[in-house]
Amino acid sequence: MIAEDRIIVALDTPSSEVALGYVSTLMPGVSQFKVGLELFCSAGPGVIDEISDSGGRVFLDLKLHDIPNTVSGAGRALNDAGVWMTNLHASGGPEMMGAAREALPDTLLLAVTVLSSLDQEVLSEYLGIQASVEEAVSRWAHRAEMEGLDGVVCSPREIEAVRSVVGSDFLVVTPGIRPAWSEMGDHRRATSPGEALQRGADYLVIGRPITGAADPREAVRRVVNEIEGEDDEQ
Repeated sequence: MIAEDRIIVALDTPSSEVALGYVSTLMPGVSQFKVGLELFCSAGPGVIDEISDSGGRVFLDLKLHDIPNTVSGAGRALNDAGVWMTNLHASGGPEMMGAAREALPDTLLLAVTVLSSLDQEVLSEYLGIQASVEEAVSRWAHRAEMEGLDGVVCSPREIEAVRSVVGSDFLVVTPGIRPAWSEMGDHRRATSPGEALQRGADYLVIGRPITGAADPREAVRRVVNEIEGEDDEQ
């Protein structure tokens, strides 16, 4: 897989016009785009069709988490929408994951483990989970694989822990990717693109370092250089 095909650009904006502008600017170099809650709630499902019609693939990042019957119904709707990839919270339990898998036979389905904005203190003291972040992530990843899901969403810091308990075909998709030249933002467990891939990531979700750049295409080039281990002259 070439470096550009590992990048999923996060379209975290309330404006479909702005989001589609990024799609037009970045394609065909990058053809995979994340539509999250903000854009989906603002623009509606039509934005999925518009990205797909332009030749892009959509990772719909809604993090489904509800009773199995409700998630099953949502899954059937998403499967018909032609989404390339979507996700749900592993903490919803095995029955919920199984219901989603049955409803989404044609879509890559990922389990969200511990959000990359959380750290050990929040996990233990607020959520009451006494396991370490790595233990919680790897446990949920293992259960997701048992329920037939295609992969997991985790921070780059837990990739190796996930790889130790799942098969080689199980996808690892990582947010919290911050190139050396970008700001950390609100991800507390972030790494560089190259380091994430060395640890075993399949896809890198990158938003603000690309969409917030004065020249998004140049930002993609710099990310690709980091992935390929080339020195960046800027």
